[in-house]
Amino acid sequence: MSIQTYSSTIRRKEMDAVLTCMVDEKTGPGELNMRLVQQVRDYFKVAGAVALRSPALALKYALAALGTEKGCGIMVSALAPDWQYSAVLDAGYTPVILDIDEETLLVTEDVVRDGIKKGGRVLLFHETSGFLPDFSAFLEIGIPVIEDISQSAGASEDDKKAGSFGIFSILGLEQNDILTAGGGAVLIAPQAREWTVLKSIADDLPSTDKLPDINAALAFIQLKELDRNELIRKEMREAYCRSLMQGRYKTINEKIDNAVSAVYSFPVVLAGDIKDVVDYALRKDIETSEAFKDSIVYCRRKSEEADVSSCIKAMSLSLRCLNFPLYPRLGNAQSVKIAKVLSTLP
Repeated sequence: MSIQTYSSTIRRKEMDAVLTCMVDEKTGPGELNMRLVQQVRDYFKVAGAVALRSPALALKYALAALGTEKGCGIMVSALAPDWQYSAVLDAGYTPVILDIDEETLLVTEDVVRDGIKKGGRVLLFHETSGFLPDFSAFLEIGIPVIEDISQSAGASEDDKKAGSFGIFSILGLEQNDILTAGGGAVLIAPQAREWTVLKSIADDLPSTDKLPDINAALAFIQLKELDRNELIRKEMREAYCRSLMQGRYKTINEKIDNAVSAVYSFPVVLAGDIKDVVDYALRKDIETSEAFKDSIVYCRRKSEEADVSSCIKAMSLSLRCLNFPLYPRLGNAQSVKIAKVLSTLP
């Protein structure tokens, strides 16, 4: 049986919490939703949060809390997941797609300033593959920043956690996010002023927009175990890096000295066609996945409504970057096997 590229870290604790919800017949939004919100507030040291059924809803309410006028430009990374583009459109705004820096996978200050000239008024900052930028440079620009920490939860910069830099932050809980509840998101307000506005909206939310307890139970335990799981991920990543250095390819390395990235997966940047590497790994019973197959630039490359022609760097990476399996459930034997394969990639 092959090793899957992604796997949620669900142990007995998580399943016990879910089964308790089912036995108590309290699967809708309720006590566990509130406990998850409190856990988020304590872990990220923020003023407030609300747990919702999807990241798209989280973005909708963040923009509403900001008072963003309909039709305004919302800047998104070309490597961000495509749901961001759709959600911006569905909420009545205009997506402004930004290219990235190949060394960090992130948008740069200069690119954001160009985006503002094209009508961008809010920056939705996707912290791709767990990496953080030098946030001081972005905050000095003076526009609202909404962080997407779905792949970077647990990262920090100057001892300040990812999710506490923007005016609002979105912690996705989807299947392939660093934390998963089988779906959903938590919208975070780091500061009291913004939380006051968001709370006034959250108090009137329909129950159909709130995260059900059965999902909150999964997210609650995983957040509680995040730091322990991250240590395991970091050890595995170090072993992978040592092995990869013996071969011909490279991964993406942290570029900010005062930042500690989260280990989301293990991206390998290839020189050309990825098919040979995919087939080679599969012969060793290791599944890989195109790292950015769900990204805006990849999904919209043939679209007439979204112009991604200027996102040359993002397009190049989306066609030659593979993610290899890296998650706590792998265990030592499987992670050693993957490390060996990384050292011999064709």
